[in-house]
Amino acid sequence: MPVRMRVTTGAVADGSQALELIEGIEAEHLLADKGYDSDAVVLEVSKRGMNPVIPPRRSRKEQREYDTYLYRLRHLVENGFCELKEWRGIAMRYAKKVSSYLANCQNRAIAIWAKVI
Repeated sequence: MPVRMRVTTGAVADGSQALELIEGIEAEHLLADKGYDSDAVVLEVSKRGMNPVIPPRRSRKEQREYDTYLYRLRHLVENGFCELKEWRGIAMRYAKKVSSYLANCQNRAIAIWAKVI
């Protein structure tokens, strides 16, 4: 389940938010999809002592190695998003304000963490 959340406009790439989202988090590995494959993210993650498990984009001149076994476990992250979206208010974005939408997402994440719902 999510530890941090950010709401951005539809045209903002996910990878641009990665460094702010992992700020202050310690982990052995960072699992992410190709959308997060940038030199800045990989370098910063490596500086923090994490192993970036991010498949390289096809357009990269030098393909980087990554742990394919660990990457297969990334489906658990996607399952977490699916569980968040099971709540219709989040999936359909009924909230009119960004702050209300983010609060709904956070409340749902807390409920999932606590296994209340």
